[in-house]
Amino acid sequence: MDTGCLSSMNIAGAKQVVCQDFPRPPLENTINYLEAGQLSSSFRSSERPSKPLQVVIAGAGLAGLSTAKYLADAGHKPIVLEARDVLGGKLAAWKDEDGDWYETGLHIFFGAYPNVQNLFAELGISDRLQWKEHSMIFAMPNKPGEYSRFDFPETLPAPLNGVWAILKNNEMLTWPEKVKFAIGLLPAMLGGQAYVEAQDGLTVSEWMEKQGVPDRVNDEVFIAMSKALNFINPDELSMQCILIALNRFLQEKHGSKMAFLDGNPPERLCMPIVNHIQSLGGEVRLNSRIQKIELNPDGTVKHFALTDGTQITGDAYVCAAPVDIFKLLVPQEWREISYFKRLDKLVGVPVINVHIWFDRKLKNTYDHLLFSRSSLLSVYADMSLACKEYYDPNRSMLELVFAPAEEWIGRSDTEIIEATMLELAKLFPDEIAADQSKAKILKYHVVKTPRSVYKTVPNCEPCRPLQRSPIEGFYLAGDYTKQKYLASMEGAVLSGKFCAQSIVQDSKMLSRRSQESLQSEAPVASQL
Repeated sequence: MDTGCLSSMNIAGAKQVVCQDFPRPPLENTINYLEAGQLSSSFRSSERPSKPLQVVIAGAGLAGLSTAKYLADAGHKPIVLEARDVLGGKLAAWKDEDGDWYETGLHIFFGAYPNVQNLFAELGISDRLQWKEHSMIFAMPNKPGEYSRFDFPETLPAPLNGVWAILKNNEMLTWPEKVKFAIGLLPAMLGGQAYVEAQDGLTVSEWMEKQGVPDRVNDEVFIAMSKALNFINPDELSMQCILIALNRFLQEKHGSKMAFLDGNPPERLCMPIVNHIQSLGGEVRLNSRIQKIELNPDGTVKHFALTDGTQITGDAYVCAAPVDIFKLLVPQEWREISYFKRLDKLVGVPVINVHIWFDRKLKNTYDHLLFSRSSLLSVYADMSLACKEYYDPNRSMLELVFAPAEEWIGRSDTEIIEATMLELAKLFPDEIAADQSKAKILKYHVVKTPRSVYKTVPNCEPCRPLQRSPIEGFYLAGDYTKQKYLASMEGAVLSGKFCAQSIVQDSKMLSRRSQESLQSEAPVASQL
């Protein structure tokens, strides 16, 4: 993608740049990108099956679609069943009567997402990512309408570019606070992955107290990070989650660089995956909701029973639905097996995504993701600037993540909008008033997800399941399953690759099982 204006407008005869895309960072030579690419290529180069496995996959989110994509690459036939009439799962979006889109969440694609970046490249759609300048921008609650920036210089390698960005910012942390924060992080830098994993038992707040990190670091940085990563506050979030993010962002030069998708996720990301799957003989079916996982006498899966009475059979079965939905589908016969019983600890966190269209173009904003540092809001963006499909030269559309949302998920849309406007009045004091005496709301959409990504509280890590279950022929995919990127789009894609890899590794056993099943049924068929 070339550097250049996304669009421009003339004001009093002068051209004003209103938004700009930045060049795609050179990710292709990084170790993580190359490793992710090798895993992708292993499917394409794997031994072709004499008879493709038919693999039934429940869920057309990123995990389910990725599982299907890589199984198709390996020569098998996936059948993806999606309960709703829209692709994407947590990436789902809908078009309203005016033709405007509203989404389940505000999705950011990081440079530190090597499997996602490979997926875009494999589909030939890397140009659909709009890269922004390498910065993190935080609102200043004590200075309404002002922002503080962490700018990562392109001339320095990691981790020096991140260290420089932190040292140059003197608005959020004082020098003594920075020093104590750095000393607190030293064990993580020296102890590596083993140390990071050992912190799963502590909340962010408990870890900070143990390491002697000043409270203001929590107030100025960690509250915003916690809400952006998992929609909860530091007194609930496992410190492992923060350390994994910091590790990715500080160890990779472009790890924290952000991109927006250039339009709605179902069409711009999910449909290319579906087209790829279908081109290789796979299927994706919408409005196909699973009612029950029916079992054979030996406890293996007999078929997926749908709500319309259809029975879908295959050589292998995958549940790529969110963990809360899967727990409702777990057959009674499996519930005491420790692999499934441990899932009780994994619970989705509620989140609300708010979209507000205003009657004017807001000026106090950036073509970027912004950390609100509000008690009610997490991150937000003016999508009329940041996204090509949503671009509007005359009116702003703010998309905001309302989190933590547990106390608000049951409230009316009107109450949520009123509370959001009170917060926006602090972020845009000259342009927005809670009573709409300044910028007027043209319309809004509120999307509630009562159970989103799993809540990354302490001691969850041992409960996350491997993709291969103890039930022969049954597998799981989803960001809650075991992989190093936790609850994220990258985690969903990687879980799908691991799930597909497990099935490919088991393919001979699965083929043999199917053959034995057919042979055992043959005498019955002949008698009939």
